[in-house]
Amino acid sequence: MTEQPPHKNEARGRLSAADWEQAALDAIAESGLAAVAVEALARTLGVTKGSFYWHFPTREALIKAALERWERRDEDEVLGRVEPIDDPRERLRDLFRRVSGEAQSHVIYGALLQASDHPVVLPMIERISARRLGLLTLAYRQAGFDRRDAAHRARLAYTAYTGFLQLNQRHGMPRMDQAEYEAYVDHVIATLIPG
Repeated sequence: MTEQPPHKNEARGRLSAADWEQAALDAIAESGLAAVAVEALARTLGVTKGSFYWHFPTREALIKAALERWERRDEDEVLGRVEPIDDPRERLRDLFRRVSGEAQSHVIYGALLQASDHPVVLPMIERISARRLGLLTLAYRQAGFDRRDAAHRARLAYTAYTGFLQLNQRHGMPRMDQAEYEAYVDHVIATLIPG
């Protein structure tokens, strides 16, 4: 007698908390924070809601865990890779190039900016913003700017980034083709990072 493969729901019923967290992040990237709904995620994953409650007591607990996962991954893949670069101007250039990609991480960040009044999201946005502004300010200080000018330039660079995300996601700014987008990124780098 040959063994039958497990039914889809049985095989998927052994989902980990990480599977649910990633599904929540995918939903946020696709449709914003409001899209994180237990029933909809269960359908997407091909399981019942019971699988969710095995790992999380509430939707808010899932959101918190998913965003913490996203924050750790973003820290490792973006900030963790640019911080070791010795030359501050090169560090800034590399940072700007990394965040200019249309990776899921940046789409999620844009969605979180739109939901910054949410009690789980607000402290995370404040923490991430403080960390990123600190990294930018330090790089500008190391590039020779005095404390005040470094802080202003860091704030300008950060608002250019967050503003671009918001324009793209919330206001339907027309998409640029790849060449135009790369020219825009080069212009931002030339404008915000003096030679």
